[in-house]
Parts: sequence; C-alpha cells; structure tokens
Amino acid sequence: MAKQGSSVFLEEWLKSISGIDNSKPTSSSAREIIQAWAELRSSLEHQLFDDRHIQSLKILVNSQSSLYVADPQAKLVISLLSSPNFSISDESYPLFLRILYIWVRKSLRPSLVLLDSSVEVLSQIFSSKIELRKKPLFISEGVLVLGAISYQLSASEKSKLCCLELLCRVLEEDYLLVGGIVPEFLAGIGYALSSSVNAHVVRLLDSLLGIWSKVNGPIDTLSSGLMILHMIEWVTSGLINLHSFEKLDVFSHATLVSSKESYASFAVVMAAAGILRGFNTYKGLLNSSERETISRIRIAAQDCLESIARNFISTMEASSITGNDHRRSVLLLCISLAIARCGPVSARPPVLISVVYGLLTEIFPLQRLYAKINEFSFAELGVLGLTLVKEHLGSIPFKEAGAIAGVLCSQYASLGEEERSIVENLVWDYCRDVYSRHRLVGLVLRGREDELLENIEKIAESAFLMVVVFALAVTKEKLDSKYTLESQFDVSVRILVSFSCMEYFRRIRLQEYMETIRGVVASIQGNESACVSFIESMPTYQDQTNGPDNSIGQKIKYSWVKDEVQTARMLFYIRVIPTCVEHVPTQVYGKVVAPTMFFQ
Repeated sequence: MAKQGSSVFLEEWLKSISGIDNSKPTSSSAREIIQAWAELRSSLEHQLFDDRHIQSLKILVNSQSSLYVADPQAKLVISLLSSPNFSISDESYPLFLRILYIWVRKSLRPSLVLLDSSVEVLSQIFSSKIELRKKPLFISEGVLVLGAISYQLSASEKSKLCCLELLCRVLEEDYLLVGGIVPEFLAGIGYALSSSVNAHVVRLLDSLLGIWSKVNGPIDTLSSGLMILHMIEWVTSGLINLHSFEKLDVFSHATLVSSKESYASFAVVMAAAGILRGFNTYKGLLNSSERETISRIRIAAQDCLESIARNFISTMEASSITGNDHRRSVLLLCISLAIARCGPVSARPPVLISVVYGLLTEIFPLQRLYAKINEFSFAELGVLGLTLVKEHLGSIPFKEAGAIAGVLCSQYASLGEEERSIVENLVWDYCRDVYSRHRLVGLVLRGREDELLENIEKIAESAFLMVVVFALAVTKEKLDSKYTLESQFDVSVRILVSFSCMEYFRRIRLQEYMETIRGVVASIQGNESACVSFIESMPTYQDQTNGPDNSIGQKIKYSWVKDEVQTARMLFYIRVIPTCVEHVPTQVYGKVVAPTMFFQ
C-alpha cells in the first residue's frame, strides 16, 4: 500500500503529498486531555453542555496526533450525541465527529456494538440537523467518519452499507460545499472505495470525477489533481494487498473504460495515473489470473490517458498555445505530472506531445511571464512580478521539471516521424521566441529590477537544460545512416540555432551540451549548404544595431553593448563558425560574417 508516513489519517497524507500546508495544532498535555474527558463525563452525568465542554472537545481534537480514543470514551461521545435531555451547540458537532473519526482510525478493532450505535447516531444527525448540512466543517467531518466506518473491517455489513449510502447522498446533495474541503472529500471517498462492501462504487466515482464539472462545483486545481492521483494509488494498493481483484476490476472499469462525459478530464487523468502508480509500486506476489487482470487494467489506463491527450490536442487552437486558460493549464500540468509520478510506463505519442506543451507553456512558462510583465506597470513589477515568478519557482511542477523532461527525452525515440517533427518544431520555436522576448525584458529590467530578472532567468536556465538533453536525444536518433543526409543537416542546423538562442542561459558546463555540439558540428562541417544555412541564421548587422522590437511599454535607449542576450548568441556563432568557414562562399562570408567581425 502507498506509504502514509506517520499519519493514519488519509486526508493529512494527501495534503502533505500534494504540497498543501499541513501544519498541525499544538498538542495538549496529558493532564489537559484527562481533564477534558472528565469534563465530558460530568456533562453527561449532569445533563449540562456549555462553552466549557466545547473547550474540552477542542483540547481533544487539537491533540489528534497523540490522542487515542478507547471504546469507553467512544461510548461517552455516542451517549452525548444521542442524549435527548440537553441541547448541543452546532459548533460542537464537527468536534464530536472528529473524535469518532480518531477512534475509528486508531483503534485496531473497535467494538462492533459501538460502531453500529455510532452509525445510528450519525444517520439521525444527518437526517435531522438540516442547518448543519450547510456548514463545510460539519460536512468534512461527516464525510471522513462515514468513509472511515465503511472501511473499518470490524464494522457490520449493515453499518457499512448505511454509511456508504449516507456518504453518497451527502456528496450528491451537498457538493456545493466541497470546494473548501477537498482533502476531506477525497479521503472520505478513498476510504469508501476501499470498503470490503462492493456497493455504490459508480456513485462514489460519479462524485469523485464528476463533481468538478458541476455548476458551482470545486475549481480544477493541480493540488486537487495530485490528491486524486495519490488517493487512487492508496485505494489501488490496498485492494491489491487484500487481493480484492473483483472490486479492483469494477472500480477500474468504471474509471477508465466506462468514463462518463460529465467526468472532468484532469480528474480522470490523475485517477488513471494513480492506478498505474499503485501497480508499479506493488512488490508482492501475484498469481497468473491476478497478473492478467493488472495487465488488462494497465492497458486500459494507458488507453484512457491517450484518449484524453488526443482530444486535448485536437481541440486546442493554435492561438491558445501560449494563452492562459485555467482548465487547459491544469490539464496540461496534470498530464505532465501524471507521467512523471506514475512510474515506469510507455507513454503514447499524444501523451508525450501533451507533455511537451506542458513543459513549454506551464512548467517553463517564460512566454506567459513576459506577457505578464508587459501588463504590469513599472511600479508593480518589483512586487507583483517578483511574487508571480517566485511562486512558480517554489511550485511542484517546476521542482519536478527534471523528471517530466526526463520522460520526454527518454521516450522521444518511441515516437513516429510525424510526432517527432511536431515535438522538435515546438522546442526549436520555443528557443527562438524566448531569445527574442528575453532580449527586451533583460534590457528593461537590468539595473532596475535585478531580483525579478534573476528569478526569471532561473526558470530560463532550467529550460536550457531541458533543451540540451532533448537535443542530445534527437541527435542520437537522427544523426544516423537510416536518415538522409539532408535530414541530418537540417536537424543539426536547427539544434545549433536553438543552442545559440539559449546560449545566454548556459551557466554551467554540461557533458550533454558538449556531446551534442560535437555531433551536430561534425554533421555539417563538410556540407556547404548546411554551413551556409547556419551562417545565415546569425542576427544581421541591422538586428544588432537597432535592437529588439519594443513591445513593452517601457522606454528604452538601445545600446548593443548592454544587450547581453544577443552578445552571448553572437559569441556562440563566433566559436562555431571557424569549424565550417572553409565551406562558406566568399559572398556569404562578406555579407553576413564580416560586418559582425568588424562590429564596434
């Protein structure tokens, strides 16, 4: 089963693994905990419940990491909740439910009688306390305890069925509140899907995967996607460990094969990745029938990912590639992180193409950042611009950029010729665009907003590393005798041009960089046409003297000596040109190279 660290609470593990702040309240002392239980016993004895007892509940809940709730204490809570002789405030109900949740999750074998009693009480509360159903905190605690009881092995089948039915009804009727309780919502469903009772699986999946598409439902977010991935991993691992392959088959088929149009694509992507990760992390022994089931489900998961990726590519308009559509961004990030986190898997071509889009527009979103800088006034750049860039540097996608790019580079060779061409063109065009845009941004920000510029360049440096490793993968595949010389010359020149555009961001010595350079230079050295093509890609004298097109509203006085981005590019050409200059016609040399050599 997926490791949950030291937490027995699924929602806490999901928060932690998806990067959500998971700071825990300070635990109370043993004396305070003992006194709190004494206060609650006194409350039942005297049939009186007031603010003092609410405080006792808070002391217990704040100590959940160290608190153990035994059966007698659970019986006290159930008695307080079911007592008809005094009124309990609305504020106290979520606290009572949390204590029951702690009891169910930490007890190895809670009393069957008490579990049945708790389910009766919960059913009564949810049916009678209509106003409480409007409060997210009450719903979150209810979802957790209902899911946890349905997962508890010692609970009766009747109690499990009652909890599953009630949980489904709550999720279907109160979905508007889910936006603020996503970890609890997912954990409750995770427990319920792992129940030994094979009931309501499709209803649970309808809530899990379809709630994001409902009107006023929760907003698609990457953190929600990551929690879905790892919750499904937890469920899958648990079902395999218990050899519950019948339920695993039903659950996987409903998720991957019978997926409904109402299901959110990002959620289905992460569910498929969670299933694959669960398979890839399992180390136990399986019989032939179980291995066959897993193999069939694995193929279905890959088919599902391919279908969503293909649909994304076919519906995406070219004009929106560098846009800022939220759902598109979340889907691309989810596809990218799904492939990086699900473990060894052969990604299909549409998935890899989607990963490329994810890398270039979401993980290294330089074009979007440059556009944002254009929107900010200069007074805002130091605060809003810097905050925006720092948030991205600290984000999970950026931190996992290496793993995502690694998948692309390691599986590039598996693509067909058409898909390779698409991927290569996207990467090479990205390099040229970053060069032209960063020239201007560098001229505007350098000496005025240096910290902002440095942080943008940290993203660009990582993008450079991705380009280098990708280019090496391309040369290993395409500088081969099975390709025509013309094809080899073309790819060599395009790599050299791309490297020249990104040269400014080369801050460390890379073996992959030198290996790629040697390969492509050797490829074009003896061919005049290829050498001329490379030379003619060099910025013209006019480009160097006039500066970049100023699309930013800031006034700048151009001086080529301050244009560090272009200078780095020109130095790249000056280093490479001697390796092929003997094959460059005199007129080309005089027209393109000579003006630069005597540039002052």
